[in-house]
Amino acid sequence: MLKKNILNNNLLLFAGIIFFVVLVLYFEVRVLNLEGNNEKLVSEVAIVRKQLLASTEKEANLHMPIIGGGAGGGSLVEVPNVNLKDRRDLVVIYNRVPKTGSTSFINVAYDLCRLNSYHARFAFNVSKWDSIKPALYHGHVAYVHFEKFGVNLRPVWINLIRRPLDRLVSYYYFLRYGDDFRPHLVRRKHGDKVTFDECVEKKQPDCHPDNMWLQVPFFCGHSALCWEPGNKWALEEAKRNLISHYLLVGVTEEMEDFIHLLEITLPSFFEGATKHYLNSKKSHLRRTVQKADPSASTIKKIQESKVWQMEQELYDFALAQFHFMRKRTLGLSASNRTSQFTTERSQQFMYEKIRPK
Repeated sequence: MLKKNILNNNLLLFAGIIFFVVLVLYFEVRVLNLEGNNEKLVSEVAIVRKQLLASTEKEANLHMPIIGGGAGGGSLVEVPNVNLKDRRDLVVIYNRVPKTGSTSFINVAYDLCRLNSYHARFAFNVSKWDSIKPALYHGHVAYVHFEKFGVNLRPVWINLIRRPLDRLVSYYYFLRYGDDFRPHLVRRKHGDKVTFDECVEKKQPDCHPDNMWLQVPFFCGHSALCWEPGNKWALEEAKRNLISHYLLVGVTEEMEDFIHLLEITLPSFFEGATKHYLNSKKSHLRRTVQKADPSASTIKKIQESKVWQMEQELYDFALAQFHFMRKRTLGLSASNRTSQFTTERSQQFMYEKIRPK
């Protein structure tokens, strides 16, 4: 009986050893497969990167005017006095934020592209940017720091920003009632009659303050922290990028001034833009229908959220910078606005930047 128990124990031990060996071999095979896949992925990434570098090598000698802070941290930044009107190989990127009036603005660009001899394209493939120039590319995409990825592409960045609560309310009703641009298109929340006030009162997800977290990440970039609602680093990074890498960031509420500033700083793209915007029927495309303003109590609740406060901080930061550039270029203060602009003013490429604290 004792010998039988010993035999059984030996058999179990042997079976356990066999199982352990098989398990080790299995994981070794899996590791080898993963290493092989990783090497293949690295190889493919290297090929793609090489293609991107090859497609943009002509940009190496293109010195675009950079508006932003220098290494010394000074607030007054000089930009080379480049005549942008004569440069025909420019790439302008408009990484448009949803529900900021981007459709109205981009239609102005499309109408002008033939008159001013440039291309207007929705962004699909960055490897094509070197072959189609001058061009304005647009799309709902966050800021991309090309040099960080080893790509020597230095485009001119522009954008529009809107009051965060206004943008959220507009998007809320847009999903339910659509707009006058495509009135017959059925939207995702079609048939939902709940007002924004009722949504906030019931604490439903469609009106949650976290949904406002969009303009910060669009200027911050593609880091995971950029898309984390209420992340302080993301806000500061968004400010740094706005100052250092954007030629101009306007506000939806003052789009006419934004367009006129572009006409002065980028005449090769936007010559005649102000007149076209004022006279064209496309100047106010895509108005959200059946939109109700939120009540005072709703506004108070939203403004208590950290996300609103940070999005509003970015908006105020961009607005102050925009007003400074407008006053510097057009001689207009925020309290003394007029549409009687004169386009003969000389270009000014020395802007005092508002630095992030």
